Amino acid sequence: MKNFLQKNRKYFEKGGKFEKMYPLFEMVDTFIYTPGTVTEGRTHIRDGLDIKRTMIVVVLALIPCIIMALINTGYQANLAVQNMHELPLSGWRDTVIQWLGTGYIHGSTISNIVHGCLYFLPVYIVTMAIGGVWELIFSIIRGHEISEGFLVTSMLYPLILPPTIPLWQASLALSAGIVLGKEVFGGTGKNIVNPALIARAMLFFSYPASMTGDTIWVAADGYTKATPLGEASVSIVENLSLPGSMWDAFIGFIPGAMGETSTLACLIGAFILIITGIASWRIMISCVIGLTSVSLLFNMVGSDTNVMFSLSPIWHMVLGGFAFGTVFMATDPVSAAATEKGKYIYGFLIGALAVLIRVMNPGYPDGVMLAILFGNIFAPIIDYGVIKSNIKRRTMRYES
Repeated sequence: MKNFLQKNRKYFEKGGKFEKMYPLFEMVDTFIYTPGTVTEGRTHIRDGLDIKRTMIVVVLALIPCIIMALINTGYQANLAVQNMHELPLSGWRDTVIQWLGTGYIHGSTISNIVHGCLYFLPVYIVTMAIGGVWELIFSIIRGHEISEGFLVTSMLYPLILPPTIPLWQASLALSAGIVLGKEVFGGTGKNIVNPALIARAMLFFSYPASMTGDTIWVAADGYTKATPLGEASVSIVENLSLPGSMWDAFIGFIPGAMGETSTLACLIGAFILIITGIASWRIMISCVIGLTSVSLLFNMVGSDTNVMFSLSPIWHMVLGGFAFGTVFMATDPVSAAATEKGKYIYGFLIGALAVLIRVMNPGYPDGVMLAILFGNIFAPIIDYGVIKSNIKRRTMRYES
């Protein structure tokens, strides 16, 4: 394979017959093998961590969330099937389930994974295809190499969607998210917001029926079950009663977006990202501090009509997409704050806004997505303020 690629390289390099397709050739070559051109001498800082390795580490950190996405998606669907005493599936999935046998489907963890794959894999494959096509198009237009950034986006995007999302809607929103959220700003490394979150926001506001309600979180036709946050937000009783246990919420056996339900899986991913130096622990910690501070404030204020005021910080952390957003979205090094002090402010802002949206807007029970997008927009301003403050302090020190 290596000899074949080297033999045909001349056709893709400048002046070759397929010059325009060089980004595609380079992507295949460097994905399989180490690039042939490397830095030599003492004129550069040499480090084994490049963009490719960074993206690979992020993908590895996402594996626990992916595993739980498969297990919980299948578990919720199988549980619904058992409760309804029928097989409320349709289309090609019905054929696959019938071929496997209902006894197999209602059984072990393996059966849950198989069932979950029927919903997660189509979204992932479509996302990979759409992201790869847009990355190739803009690489050809700009004449630069294909960035591995879309590999992470294509992995994150399915994990923040409900299992019942129509593929055409997911594709349309992702295209808009990649083009408007990243490519128009110059591509990977220059986007001011997270493209996966932009795509989800477009889905939420353009196709609300596919992103909200009680029928989208469990992959079974005709079965309704809200997320715990959704049930809590519409409750008007004085004593907050959440369905399921905190342990179920921590492990991830609750309805929700495919990859956001397991706080445990997110913590494993956080550990991997922190020890490898890929993600900032300052942002993660400050997100938790912001959430805890504001939720405790609401607990002290209290409310007779809105039970979300009494939701404890621990419940806020294990419900919805807070853990996933904190670990994998808020820490995006491109769209997050870059200064050390700015990271604390940025993270605190996200955690505080997430609780504020959850509590004050019952129509939108999980405010993590909007909180992170808001934080992305303000990150440059936060860094600017920190830098100006540092310059002013150093100037005063010099003058004195």
